[in-house]
Amino acid sequence: MAENNNISLNPLSGNNHSILTPIENLIHIIRGQQVMIDSDLARLYGVETKRLKEQVKRNINRFPSDFMFELTKEETVSLRSQIATSNQEGGRGGNRYRAFAFTENGVAMLSSVLKSETAIEVNIRIMRAFTAMRSFFISNAQIFQRLETVEHNYLLVNNHISEHDRKFEEILSRLDDRESEPIEGFFYEGQIFDAYTLISDLVRKANTRIILIDNYVDDRVLKMLDKRNDCVSATVFTNPRNSQINLDIKRHNAQYPKINLRHCTNVHDRFLIIDDTVYFIGGSIKDLGKKIVAFSQMHQSPDYILSQIR
Repeated sequence: MAENNNISLNPLSGNNHSILTPIENLIHIIRGQQVMIDSDLARLYGVETKRLKEQVKRNINRFPSDFMFELTKEETVSLRSQIATSNQEGGRGGNRYRAFAFTENGVAMLSSVLKSETAIEVNIRIMRAFTAMRSFFISNAQIFQRLETVEHNYLLVNNHISEHDRKFEEILSRLDDRESEPIEGFFYEGQIFDAYTLISDLVRKANTRIILIDNYVDDRVLKMLDKRNDCVSATVFTNPRNSQINLDIKRHNAQYPKINLRHCTNVHDRFLIIDDTVYFIGGSIKDLGKKIVAFSQMHQSPDYILSQIR
C-alpha cells in the first residue's frame, strides 16, 4: 500500500464544540495501554471517522502495532456498552465497524497524516492530556494499589459471607421442611430443649416401629416415646441391671400404650431406630443437651444390628 503523507482533510461543519471536549474522559485503558478510539479522534479533528480510517490505512506503515491496533469484537462491544456511542453517527443503528485504538505515539503520528489547523491544535491538547493522565497515575500509584488490595479483600470477604449465607439458608430450609429428616449434627451444652424437640419429632414421624437401644433409660424417655402415633410399636433395649426401668415400664404400661422391654448386655453405644432408619446417638437420650453430643444417620440395616444384640 503506497504511503501518502500530509493529506489535508476538510473539517466537518458544526464541530467547534470539539475544542471544549474533555479529552481526559476520552482516554481508555485497553490491553493495559492508554488509548483513544478512532471515532473520538475524528470528532475532535472535525472529520468523519470513515475518512480518518482511510488516511490511516493509506499510511499504514507509519502505524505499527504499538502505535495503533484494531479492537476485537469483544473489546468493541465492551467499549460501546461503557461509553454508549453506538448511535452517535450515521443515524442507522450506529457504528458497525471494529474500532481502531491509538496509543499516545499513534496519536502523535496522526499529526503527520492529517494536515489542518484543527488537527495541529487538537493534537497539542491530546498530548497534554496523555501527559496529565500519566502523571496522575504515577502520582496516585500507591492509592490505586491500596484500592486494588481493598477490593480484593472485599471480594474474599463477600464470597465468604455468600457461602456462609448459602449454608445458613440451607439449614433454615431443612428446619422449615417438616418432612425432611436430620442427617447429622451436634447437641451442645445447654441445648436440652433442642435435643428434646429433635427426638420428639423423630418419634412422631415413625410409621411402624420405634426401637431404642440405650443402657440408661428412665421415665423421661418413656414420655418421649408416648408421642408416637397409634399403631406404632415401641421397644426399649437396656441393661438388665437397671432395675428402676423395669418398675417404671410396668407402671407406664398400666396406663399408656405398651412399651416393650428387652434386655441386652453387649451394646455400648446408643441407637434409635425409626422404622427402617438407624440413628447413632453419642449419649443417653435422657441426658441430651447436658454435654456436647453428636448424632448421625447410619446406612446399616436395622435388622442386622438387632440380630447382633444379646
